[in-house]
Amino acid sequence: MPIDDLPSDVRSTAAVLARPQPMRRGSLGERFMKCGKPTCACHSDPDARHGPYFVLTRGVEHTTRSRFLTPAQANVARTQVARAAGFREQIEEYWQACERWADTELEAAAADAGAAKKGASGTRSRPRSVKRSRRS
Repeated sequence: MPIDDLPSDVRSTAAVLARPQPMRRGSLGERFMKCGKPTCACHSDPDARHGPYFVLTRGVEHTTRSRFLTPAQANVARTQVARAAGFREQIEEYWQACERWADTELEAAAADAGAAKKGASGTRSRPRSVKRSRRS
């Protein structure tokens, strides 16, 4: 089907999806941790814990994979994760537009079928006789 024949909402959403951009699945979090020194203030005071340490987390093959990032990497990853969320929204918009298009096709097919109702043809089938089995 030529692209000009597509509904405008399908065409515009597909055009947005066709533009590649770096994106990433998962989430970005901050961790504040206790260190290994037992005399450090981080063990007794939660506000004195070390950090923030930035962690990128993602589920892969039924396990969780985490990766520590520097603050500069965390800024880039935050943008990539936000792009991925926008991409998922665009995918959903594309699905909805395609389903509206599919509904239009179904309604057109129903209208065509309504025009050709059963019994509208001029020829009728001949009745057939029922074959009976012979008694032996």
